[in-house]
Amino acid sequence: MMNDELGAEAHIRKNMKLLITGTAGFIGFHLTRRLLAEGHDITGLDNLNEYYDVNLKFARLKKLGIDLSSKQKSSESFSVQAGRLHFIRADLTDKEKLLSLFRDTSFDHVIHLAAQAGVRYSLDHPQTYVDSNVTGFLNILEACRRYPVSHLIYASSSSVYGLNTDFPYSEEDRTDQPASLYASTKKADEMLAHAYSHLFSIPVTGLRFFTVYGPWGRPDMAFFKFTDAILHQKPIDVYNHGKMARDFTYIDDILEGILGVMKGDAPRGNPPCDLYNIGLGNPVNLMDFIRAIESACGKKAEIRYQNMQPGDVLKTHADISALQTLCGYHPKTDIQTGMKHFVEWYKSYYHLS
Repeated sequence: MMNDELGAEAHIRKNMKLLITGTAGFIGFHLTRRLLAEGHDITGLDNLNEYYDVNLKFARLKKLGIDLSSKQKSSESFSVQAGRLHFIRADLTDKEKLLSLFRDTSFDHVIHLAAQAGVRYSLDHPQTYVDSNVTGFLNILEACRRYPVSHLIYASSSSVYGLNTDFPYSEEDRTDQPASLYASTKKADEMLAHAYSHLFSIPVTGLRFFTVYGPWGRPDMAFFKFTDAILHQKPIDVYNHGKMARDFTYIDDILEGILGVMKGDAPRGNPPCDLYNIGLGNPVNLMDFIRAIESACGKKAEIRYQNMQPGDVLKTHADISALQTLCGYHPKTDIQTGMKHFVEWYKSYYHLS
């Protein structure tokens, strides 16, 4: 089944007022579409930056009912209402605009997914990561402090485990050895969340996303790049000579985990601050992943083996037992099925036979 046909297992109270940041991003788009289908009023924020093809972001918004004019696409700031979705193009570093939004709208939940993603890009653009991932999140926390919400859920990353070699990664493991600036900013977010939760009793849950893939995914990620190259009969670069593994997680499974956290009780501890891994729980070897893409594409890859890249880690493996206990999280999609869905979407989106 293509991801466009939405299944529904986890539900939350109807008619909630939700803020989702990163609405035009990969995970934000899917979550917004799912929650709109369940009848919630959503305010979506995104700065629509050009880190990757902004036309893909416009296309995601169009799928959500936001069909932008040429003038709006070139504008740095605008607001559009389409049904239950109120979309605002804004940057989270604009603190006053964010505070005004919180003041004027009483949000039930805030799901903060906006971030500057990518490990390698952070090597040459460090300030972008600090501005978006640290300052932007700090402003979200300040807004939740001044205008309290029932639950703040934010995206962290498996990258925080850094050079840790104890597998599977547990939420109790050390995360003080980041291997990239991106990982450092995500660890900073976790520490900021804990401090604000402790000081101001903000109910907050962080989700450490492991490698997410699926339809409408990000063009900078390996599954997208490999598919594009294989279908166009171009070589792919495979780092560390293919001796790597990732906890690849299909987008539908990720949605079930997020919704499971949303429908449950907000944290009530002291401080009311939780952290969970959200992944498949079963790492896939890179070469097996490439074979799944080849099978879905019906073509063989031309591989150029490369050395390890700075900022990369050899393996990620999520211990998902805590999230299973919290909300019955059980990812179901194997890599062959997931990549089949992605390649079907890719061919449709780019009009390939």
